[in-house]
Amino acid sequence: MRITGISTHVVGTPWRNLTYVQVHTDEGITGVGETRMLGHTDALLGYLKEAEVNHILGSDPFAVEDLVRRMKYGDYGRAGEIVMSGIAVVEMACWDIKGKALGVPVWQLLGGKVTDKVKAYANGWYTTERTPEAYHKAARTVVERGYRALKIDPFGTGHFELDHKESLYAVSLIEAVRDAIGPDAELMLEMHGRFSPATAIRMAKELAPFKPAWLEEPVPPENLKALEKVAAKVDMPVATGERIHDRIEFRELFESQAVDILQPDVGHIGGIWETRKLAATAETHYMLVAPHNVGGPVLTAASLQVGFTSPNFKILEHFNDFADAEIKKVVKGAPQVNPEDGCFHLSDAPGLGVELDVDAAAEFPQQQARFDLWAEGWEQRKPKGTK
Repeated sequence: MRITGISTHVVGTPWRNLTYVQVHTDEGITGVGETRMLGHTDALLGYLKEAEVNHILGSDPFAVEDLVRRMKYGDYGRAGEIVMSGIAVVEMACWDIKGKALGVPVWQLLGGKVTDKVKAYANGWYTTERTPEAYHKAARTVVERGYRALKIDPFGTGHFELDHKESLYAVSLIEAVRDAIGPDAELMLEMHGRFSPATAIRMAKELAPFKPAWLEEPVPPENLKALEKVAAKVDMPVATGERIHDRIEFRELFESQAVDILQPDVGHIGGIWETRKLAATAETHYMLVAPHNVGGPVLTAASLQVGFTSPNFKILEHFNDFADAEIKKVVKGAPQVNPEDGCFHLSDAPGLGVELDVDAAAEFPQQQARFDLWAEGWEQRKPKGTK
């Protein structure tokens, strides 16, 4: 079997463009992959156009390791977010092809299942007015939908510092959310790399009474010494990793032992197999894995293949029941959270178990998507000028 070409389809919303890639073969089997770029969608499409000629055409889709290696190192330049995302969408499509050709799900090809279900946590649910009352109501909707976990960044446009008034307001929002979801649901606290170590430590201590399940990206991701400083002074698990795009670059995080939960994005770190390798290394350091997942149904399905096969997989992020829920229709067989237990359940469907509906995807054309965490009202995910 050989790859005869790729086709790209961008599904657009005001705040995110989702890039779907179909990999076609000479035996008529097509696989699909997905990633979500922020402000770099055209750059990704440009890279894929070159990579198709330089690396992808004529390749054996079963030889996933070889194709990834050639795409990563064959152009000599150091692979960053765009290249690793391009590798990811092609890589997961190849796994999809391989599973379909053999009639088995991808998780079976990765060593088999270690669990029948993966817990989900909701994100993208707090697109309301930024008040305790509105957040309380929105959080209730999440648990009524069956989720046992959710995540929130309550810090507005906070950057490095957060003054006393804004700090108290952020606490009031978290207090409202915890009251809405009860004591048993997990509440993930997101900082989006906003703060200096001193501010992150202070806010973590002020919010500790509400029992956050983790503290995510407390400081910008470039300085691991700053992260170590935070980890040494807070009494809750620290999570990070969504903005690290190469498995090898996690080495310093492992050495520092400053992180408890790794959050690679399957769509940015080179795909399913790279993420599974990272999860195996994390297991040797007694760390958990909870992939960042701001994509649609294909990226969710790809992330679940890792989840079903990794003993140290904690939970999977999910946007698509709350933010842009209508885009679920672009994929047939989209993974669904079971409201009975708040989990994704194992699927035996071959490959990734999903199919891109090209006609449905065409109903959501690419947009000039914008997501600015420093802009007032960012949490509503409605960029300026949109309704």
